[in-house]
Amino acid sequence: MKLHDHKLRELGLAVIQVEMQAIAALVEQINDNFVTACKLMFACKGRVVVTGMGKSGHIAGKIAATLASTGTPAFFVHSGEASHGDLGMITRQDVVLALSNSGETEEVLTILPIIKRLGVPLIAMTGNPESTLAKFATTHINVAVEQEACPLGLAPTSSTTAALVMGDALAVSLLEARGFTRDDFAWSHPGGSLGKRLLLRVSDMMHTGEKMPVVSESALISHALLEMTEKKLGMTAIVDAEHRVIGIFTDGDLRRMLGRNLDVHTTAISDVMTPNCAVISANILAAEAMQIMEQKKISALVVVDEQHRAIGALNMHDLIHAGIV
Repeated sequence: MKLHDHKLRELGLAVIQVEMQAIAALVEQINDNFVTACKLMFACKGRVVVTGMGKSGHIAGKIAATLASTGTPAFFVHSGEASHGDLGMITRQDVVLALSNSGETEEVLTILPIIKRLGVPLIAMTGNPESTLAKFATTHINVAVEQEACPLGLAPTSSTTAALVMGDALAVSLLEARGFTRDDFAWSHPGGSLGKRLLLRVSDMMHTGEKMPVVSESALISHALLEMTEKKLGMTAIVDAEHRVIGIFTDGDLRRMLGRNLDVHTTAISDVMTPNCAVISANILAAEAMQIMEQKKISALVVVDEQHRAIGALNMHDLIHAGIV
C-alpha cells in the first residue's frame, strides 16, 4: 500500500473524530456515581491507590500522577504485582480506583477479595456496567465507548482516551473542591517553571560575600573595573562607610563614561556611578526581581537589608539560568 498524503490526513482525522465522539459521550456519565467517587476521594484519610493492567495500567499511572500533583495524595499500584506483595501498600485509610475496560481483567479481580476484607472503598472505572468489577465496586464510573479508533477494533484507543479524560475530570473537580491554589501547585512542582516563579526568592540565588561585587565610594574607577571583571556580573555596588548602597556602576555606565576621556586611575567611582539606583530585598520572589528589571530596563540589582546595606547582587543572567523567564 502506497502512502498518500491525503490518505494519511484522512486516517488521522478519522481517529480524532472517533475519539472526540467518545469524549463527548462522557458528559452523560458525570452523574451521581461520579459525585460519589469524588466524595470518597475527598474524604480519604490516606491515599488514592490507582490500579490497572496493560494500557489501562498506563492510564491509571497518569491519573495517579495527576491526582497527586493537584492536591489528592495518590500512587499507582500495578495490578499484576499487587497479588505478589504490593497489596501491602494499601491501608484501611485508603481508597482504591481500579481501571479495566472490560471489567473482567483477571489480575484486578484477583485482588478484589483483599480490598473487600480491608473495608477499603472501591471506585471502578470500566466500559461495562454489568462487569464483575463494576458490580463489586462501591461506585462505578462508566467510560464505555461506541467504538475504538483502531479500525480493527483491537488496540485500546478511544477507550483509553475516555478513561484518561474521566480521570482528569475527577482530579480537577477535587482540585476545585479542596481550594487548591497556584501556590499549592508550585509546592508540588518545585522543579517546573511555575514552581520556580512562585517559590524561588532572591535570597536563594543572589551573589553574596566574596562573590558580591562592591567597592567604597572613594574607590577609583580602575578599582571598580577590576572588581567587575573578577566578579563577572557586569556591575558593582557602590557603598558608603556604613556599607549602605549609594549607587551602582554597570557595563552601560562604562560605555557612557568612555566618551568623557576620564582617567580611570585618578577619577573616583562616585563621580561616574548611577546614584539612587534600584535595590531589592532578599525575601522577594525572583520573579518580582525580573519584573523590576524589565520595567526599569536594567540588567542588575543590588540586594539590601533593612538598613539599606548591600548584602547581595543579582543580574538578569542569574534569573534566565534559573528558568524564571
